[in-house]
Order: sequence, then C-alpha cells, then structure tokens
Amino acid sequence: MTHRITVFLLLCAAPALAQPDLLSSGRTVDQIKSLLIPAQQWQPFPPASDRAAWEALSDDVKTAAIRRGEEALNYDWPALKASDFLGFARTGNRSHYEGLRYQRRGRLRDLVMAECVEGTGRFMDQIANGVWAICEETWWGVPAHMNLQKAGTGLPDVEEPVVDLFSADTAAQLAWTAYLLGPQLEQVSPLILPRLRREIDRQMLAPALARDDFWWMGFPDRAVNNWNPWINSNWLTCALLIEQDPDRRAQAVEKILRSLDKFVNHYPKDGGCDEGPGYWGVAGASLFDCLDLMHSATDGTLNAYANPLIQDIGRYIYRVHIAGNYFINFADAGARTNPSAALVYRYGKHIKDPAMMAFGAHLSQEQRRWGGNVGGWRQLQTLFNREELQKATGAPPYLRDAWFPELEVFAAR
Repeated sequence: MTHRITVFLLLCAAPALAQPDLLSSGRTVDQIKSLLIPAQQWQPFPPASDRAAWEALSDDVKTAAIRRGEEALNYDWPALKASDFLGFARTGNRSHYEGLRYQRRGRLRDLVMAECVEGTGRFMDQIANGVWAICEETWWGVPAHMNLQKAGTGLPDVEEPVVDLFSADTAAQLAWTAYLLGPQLEQVSPLILPRLRREIDRQMLAPALARDDFWWMGFPDRAVNNWNPWINSNWLTCALLIEQDPDRRAQAVEKILRSLDKFVNHYPKDGGCDEGPGYWGVAGASLFDCLDLMHSATDGTLNAYANPLIQDIGRYIYRVHIAGNYFINFADAGARTNPSAALVYRYGKHIKDPAMMAFGAHLSQEQRRWGGNVGGWRQLQTLFNREELQKATGAPPYLRDAWFPELEVFAAR
C-alpha cells in the first residue's frame, strides 16, 4: 500500500496553558502517604522467588533470556577510567566512555533476566559483580551532562551528586534488580543490598528531594522538555521500591507530582509532542510510566486517565502514524521510530481508546522478536502482559487527517 501524507506547518497563536497542577493539586504529603501501598507490600510484578510466574513464561522468552545471560557469564566488567571520562571535556568525544558504561548496564540486565527465568543461582555471582561495579562508579550519569554540577565539565564532584537522565535510569535499574532478586543477593552477601540502597539514595533520592534547582524539575515555574517525565519516572521507581522511610517516600512522591505538573501545565492542549514522534517515547510515554506506577502503587486511587489532555497526549502517537515504523517527523525526530507496543496498548486500555489498543497490538505483531531483556517498568509490563497483547486484534490507525492547532501541524492522508 502506498501512503501519501501531506503535512502543513501552520503559524497560530501561542499555546495556552493546560489545566494547572492536574496531578498535584490538593494532594498533601499526608494524603499521599495514606494512599501509597507500603513498600514491603507493593508487588507490581512477580519477584524471581515466584517460580510459578516466571516458569509460566513462553519458551521463546526463556530461551532468549538464558542465551543472553550465558553470553554475559564471562563478562569482565571493564574499568571506567578518569581519562575516559575526561574525553568529553578534552576532545568532545563522548562515545568511548558511554559505550563502556552502557555495556555494563546491558550485561547486568541480561544476567538479571536470565536468573529470573532460570532461578538456579547460576548467574548470581556475576549479577553481584555487576551491581558492585556500578555501585563503585563515582557518578552514574554521562560526561556530556556535567554542566549540571557547579564544578562544570570534567570529572564528577563526589561532594555534589547531580541527577541527569542516565544517573536516574541507572538508579531505577538497580532498584528493579533489588526488587526482583533481593533475597538472592543477600545470599551472595548481606552487604550488597545495603550498598545498593545507599548508592541509590546518594545519587538519586537524596539530591532530588533536597534540591529544587535542577532545571528539569521545572521549579519555580518554567517550561521543561522530556527530561522531566523521563527522570521523574525513574525517581518515582526508586522512591516506591527503595525508600524505606514512609514519610520520606511520600515527600518524594508529592514532589514528583508537582514536578510532573510543570511538564503537563505547559504541554499543548492538543496533546502534540513538540519534539516530534521520536521523542514521544521519552515524553508523553514517560508521563504515562509515571501515571502507571502511581496507579499501581495506590491500587488505582491516583488516576488521571479521564482527563482529556492525558488522553490526547497518548493519542498523538497514532495520529501521526504513516505506515510501518514511519511517522510524521519534525524538530530533530527521525522519520522512523518504534514505540513500545505494550506501552501503547496499555495507554489505550487505561484511556479506553480501542483505536490505540489496536495500534499497540499491531505494533506488537510488527515487532515480533522478543529480545529477552528486562530494563525496567516497561519491559516488565511487556513481559507480563505479553499473552494479552498477542491475543488482541491489531490494526494500524490510518487516520484520514490529524490537526494539532497548538502544535501547528496538520496532516492529511
């Protein structure tokens, strides 16, 4: 099928503010504390000790996971040297350090998934090696984001842990590792989990709670970009899974909701992503991650899915779909992107949009291969909702037209 899309970029009036403080308005710390399921009782997914749940996964998932875990069994956890970190400040080269850094985290994910599906302890020493190695990193972010610290670019200042996209992502990865394999890590050594929790607190929970001056938070009142929901989704993960103090846990959640409102308040009322569809996965979709986590951690009490703006933020991704993995691109987004099928389906399910659910099922059929990699909330949702997604009827949306008056984009098929 040939798809001809006409796209018009129009000049219109400046976007108006959305409903102010949709998520945080009227919610005190004490109210949030009363709504949250205690950390020890909240079980959003089966931990690895729930053998029946993990063994019930399909054979293709388990085979792929174990294969990838076995490939990581002899991984040597390369050192992240100061001279590698300084490469960005000296020459502008960020790829060498980041390549080693991402490699470490990818291997840990592979090992965690393999242990969860096999459950014999075969991968635990290497998982402990990975957790320990990452805990020994002075900072979990990337050199290109060192402008967040007062000392500027160069090496990270151990006295001022700052929170960027990737330090937050690492914190959440370790939080899920502790959630899934906590007792098994304690069997390797009772000192691993306390170290892990201490580092998550030092690099994520404490600075994010104590400071209001990270620009991505949006305080006192400024427009923000995808950093806001992306980091907040990982901060929320750590607060819900790792924070042991109920008061501090509620304080973090309350602040996260206020910060998310800075993102939602300035979002175009038509739901359009001004960074393009390639960024929707870390903008509107990251907002959904936060809503999904809150919905789960409060047993459905905190629920914003009936709000028209929240609904349109989700619908944007299928309204700009062309065909296959081609989307209407602008800003610095690429023409092709691959949204998470399970996320699109679940977003559509929560806002009761059959077209979005069908699009998610369609994406699942297009993205058939399961890589066996658990990176966090989205991947676990994919894993434990896979059967429902596979049974759903998929259909591409192929809308005749789409008009985003505040984004100033019109498309016709």
